[in-house]
Amino acid sequence: MKRLISSSALAGALILSLTQNTLASDINVGMTTALSGPAQALGTNVRLGVESYFSKVNAAGGINGNQIKLIALDDGYEPAKAGSNMRTLIDQNKVVSVIGNVGTPTAIVTVPIANEKKVPLVGAFTGAGVLRQSPPDRYIINYRASYAEETASMIDGLLKKGIKPEEIAFFTQNDGYGDAGYKGAISALKKQGVLHADKLTHGRYTRNTLNVEDGLSTLLDADIEPKAIIMVGAYAPCAKFIKLAKEDLPEAVFLNVSFVGSVALKKALGKDAEGVIITQVVPHFESNLPAVKSYREDIKTYNADASFGFASLEGYLAAKIYVQGLQKIKGDITAETIVTGLESITNSDIGIGTLINYGLEDHQASHNVWPTIIKNGAFQSLSWDSLNLK
Repeated sequence: MKRLISSSALAGALILSLTQNTLASDINVGMTTALSGPAQALGTNVRLGVESYFSKVNAAGGINGNQIKLIALDDGYEPAKAGSNMRTLIDQNKVVSVIGNVGTPTAIVTVPIANEKKVPLVGAFTGAGVLRQSPPDRYIINYRASYAEETASMIDGLLKKGIKPEEIAFFTQNDGYGDAGYKGAISALKKQGVLHADKLTHGRYTRNTLNVEDGLSTLLDADIEPKAIIMVGAYAPCAKFIKLAKEDLPEAVFLNVSFVGSVALKKALGKDAEGVIITQVVPHFESNLPAVKSYREDIKTYNADASFGFASLEGYLAAKIYVQGLQKIKGDITAETIVTGLESITNSDIGIGTLINYGLEDHQASHNVWPTIIKNGAFQSLSWDSLNLK
């Protein structure tokens, strides 16, 4: 009987040991994102892109035999929940890094936690300045161009086409996200010599609501009728705003930053989508660039029913860069070695037509902006020179 018990105990110990070894072989990566609420389309699609690339890597043997495990928690695009999720991921799930978090108001909460806990936050889906300090925070690693770079592209393009500064108006979310895009545009205008740029008409709405009427009234009451409206918001309120605004401003051009959620915005607008402009921080998801072709193949391989889009492509590219950082690590994979691995990426061609560079003083991989316009129900690449203003 003792021998039987000993054998059972030995077997149990062996199983426990094997289980522990299996768990130890996982590279736990966290994500707190909007899997519900008005920004749900963004969160689910960024997660889709990240998971698809991780699945590809895992199917090929992982990182030195270690599997990458994504643990995604829903924050509903609410800062308090995002902060709680961030601490859960780090303290309980023991993630070595966090990837693809969505939003600026949530980043305002999660960035300090990443710095406090010394856990890298990689490829967040936001272009806000809070993630772009100078010199950069050691634990904040960005993929995308900033909102300031997106709105500066809009300003430069509009002014070159003959739009007067006073004919530009703004409609933004009333929080850090809206502020980031608006301030970037104002800075771009001042660089162009517009002294009173901050006096331009500016309507706002409250995050996670569709209460756009007051913001629209501000624009309609302007002394000079807007010909171009730069929007920094989420797809649902922006879609409602555009539909209502077109009734009184049928000649105006509407411009959105990438965070709006391009595919969701087009769907929500229906026939009113024609002519709407969205700046992107990734190439067109239908392009023939090598990384984009691989993205489409992997999306269909691991998520056959999923559609292609800019948000999932961004998640995919962020995951690809993250894995490249992991592959540069010699020895244990830790929060510190992940940062060092990413910082060592220089002149890397990941297949998007531009080289990726990081360094101790540069934690943003790409500064490229790809403008698009909706025509005949599809996204088309846009050259500002070819823009037809009514």
